[in-house]
Amino acid sequence: MVDLVLPGDCAGCGDPVHPWCPRCLAGLGEPSWPVVPGMPDVLAVGRYSGPLRTALLRYKERGRRDLAAPLAALLGGPLDEILPPPPAVTWLLPAPSRPAAARSRGGDHVARLCRALAADRPEVRVARPLRLARGTLDSVGLDAAQRAQNLAGRLRVRAAGLPPAGAATVLVDDVVTTGATLRACRSTLASAGVRVDVGLVLCDATRRTGVRVAPPIG
Repeated sequence: MVDLVLPGDCAGCGDPVHPWCPRCLAGLGEPSWPVVPGMPDVLAVGRYSGPLRTALLRYKERGRRDLAAPLAALLGGPLDEILPPPPAVTWLLPAPSRPAAARSRGGDHVARLCRALAADRPEVRVARPLRLARGTLDSVGLDAAQRAQNLAGRLRVRAAGLPPAGAATVLVDDVVTTGATLRACRSTLASAGVRVDVGLVLCDATRRTGVRVAPPIG
C-alpha cells in the first residue's frame, strides 16, 4: 500500500523531487574500493552517511520498498564497471537476510535490489544460493569477532539456487562494515564450488585505511 499511495519523492530527504533532489544527489559521494580483508575486491557506491544512508534506512527499515529502483540505479554504474564483456553472463548473489528480518520487511531487501538491478540487463541474472538459519542475531552493535561468530555455521547453501559452474559472480550486500558477512558468504559459496570474483555494496561503513583500484572481472 505504501508503494501505491506515496508520491514520488527524493529518496534521501523526502522532498517532492524524484528520485533525488539536487542537494541529495550532490551528497551521494563517489564509488570506491574499500579494503576488506578476506575479499578479493569490493566496490561501494558511497560511504554510509548523508542521503545514501538515509535512503537505505528508509528502504530497509521504514517500509519504502519503492526506493529499491533508485537505489538499484545507483548500483548500476559501479556494476557496469566490473561486468565482463558481452555476451558473458554475470550472476548476482545477494547476501541473505535473517528470516525474521525478511518477514518484517516484506521480503529480502538485498534480493529485491538485485532483481531491480538485473531487470534491464539481459547479461545479468540473479541466483539465491544462500540462506541464513534461524537464530542468527541482528549484527548491529556487534564487533568484527562477534559478527563472525554470529554467522559461524548459520549460512546454508541451496543447491537448486546455485549459479552455473564456472559462471562470473558478484556478491551483493547493502552495507559493508567489518566484512564479516561478505567473508562468510564467500567462504560458504567456495565450499559449494562457487568462486566469488568481486563484492558490490551500496554503502561503505568500514574504518577506512585506504582504497584501491581493481580490474574488471572476466
